[in-house]
Amino acid sequence: MKTNKSYSKRLKLTKTGKILAKAPGFNHFNAKQSRTKQLAGRKPRSFTLIAKNKSKMMPFA
Repeated sequence: MKTNKSYSKRLKLTKTGKILAKAPGFNHFNAKQSRTKQLAGRKPRSFTLIAKNKSKMMPFA
């Protein structure tokens, strides 16, 4: 069974087993946003994943 690379690159697995993902919509066109909103997009957010999908996309996590 292979890990889905495009999926695993978007997520980060922490030492305790939490899954973190970057907030969507903050890749470009951020100049018009306020500075606080720009910086808020950099923070990773906790990401919940159903166990069935997790085993399918990231079997070795």
